[in-house]
Amino acid sequence: MKRNYLAFAEDIPAYSGPKAARETHADLKQLSAIPGHIYARPDLQILPGQRRFSKMPWLVPMLELLPPTSISHLKEWGLSTIFVLAKNYNKLVHVWESVTAMVELWHPQTNSFIFPEFEATIFLEELEIMLGLPRYQRGEESALSYTVEQINSWSILAYITTKKNDLYSMTSGMHCKRKTTNYTAIAKAAAICICGVILFPEADGAIFFRNLSIIDSISEGMKIGQAVLGFLYAGLTSAALGGPFYGSVVALELWVGMHIQFWTVEDLTMECKTMLNHPLAYVGGRLHMSPRAWCKTAQVKGIHARRQYLRSLTVADFDMRPRFMHGRTIHLPQRTGLTLRLLGNGALVSYNPDRCHLQCGAARTVVPLLSHFPPIQERKRGDTQDERDMCSAVVHWEGCATSAIQAEVEEDDEAIAEYIEALKKLQPAGRDV
Repeated sequence: MKRNYLAFAEDIPAYSGPKAARETHADLKQLSAIPGHIYARPDLQILPGQRRFSKMPWLVPMLELLPPTSISHLKEWGLSTIFVLAKNYNKLVHVWESVTAMVELWHPQTNSFIFPEFEATIFLEELEIMLGLPRYQRGEESALSYTVEQINSWSILAYITTKKNDLYSMTSGMHCKRKTTNYTAIAKAAAICICGVILFPEADGAIFFRNLSIIDSISEGMKIGQAVLGFLYAGLTSAALGGPFYGSVVALELWVGMHIQFWTVEDLTMECKTMLNHPLAYVGGRLHMSPRAWCKTAQVKGIHARRQYLRSLTVADFDMRPRFMHGRTIHLPQRTGLTLRLLGNGALVSYNPDRCHLQCGAARTVVPLLSHFPPIQERKRGDTQDERDMCSAVVHWEGCATSAIQAEVEEDDEAIAEYIEALKKLQPAGRDV
């Protein structure tokens, strides 16, 4: 039974970690001063050295041979966009210089990108729209995908395979079509493959069991957006501190493309070659962009130029309210300092959309405090404290406030000046490399 939000509001223990977690925005360390941050190590090679995003020769043939009934199941589960992106995965070209330059601006304490005049992050609502995932709505907290029990991954796989070495075999479309007529099982096997590649990429040729229950819950109507975004946040933090990068690089590039890289142009006579193999060319709805788009960063080539461009990015150069987000409702913490957390099987991840007030469409009068939660809290399933933490996180989502994105945001000059002065303490420091 769920506890009322107010029952948690007064007895939440303070985070006893780094002092920065208890201070205001103005007291945060500069990126270059964070121990191990790649901002101060420009020669460190972090991408794409881990072979996590190479082309997979088995993926497209397997998807082309899926029975129509199984494809229908994938669409019913909200995986239409993921299916299209997976079918075209071998065509996608990741611009690693751009990804690296973005990672260098990621702050592991705030889980946001730090630009000279503002902060920005990937909102849960943006991610759900970009990837076409089922959207979380207030009152649907019971449908958020997570588990507090120890996961028996083979019990999940038992529905679609009976032998451990069958896991490789199920990537063969001929195997699926000829050896079973259980189209739901085929769809679940395909979901594991396409979600592993697009949403939870971590290592080639392997499916990590810790994400298996999240993927499996899709067929039960569960919402997985929080797990996907939390996994990407954790991967960005890992890379920013010199570790391996993991998470949905496709989602990251969609977000960068919509906010920074591209503008739609009605009468463009020449095709934008940069767009030809960009993920935005393969998604549908209002997010889709044809090659007849203008690339704002067409002349920005190489890691040095991309660093300089992003480290001097102004509010005018960042599309705060891209067309696909107009009128959407953003979920925000109910009060300052009570940060939401993204629920995932691997960790609870601090979520700070209210820090990015220009994106939210909400005027800011006070620079918000940092969360009392650690930015990333590793989970131990089956643990009593873990169960309490997860219950608390769900209740906070139940009590969160909402804000509709506005066409314009009005702020008084004093509030803006206060925010800019505070942000100067947080923005990247040191010479451009």
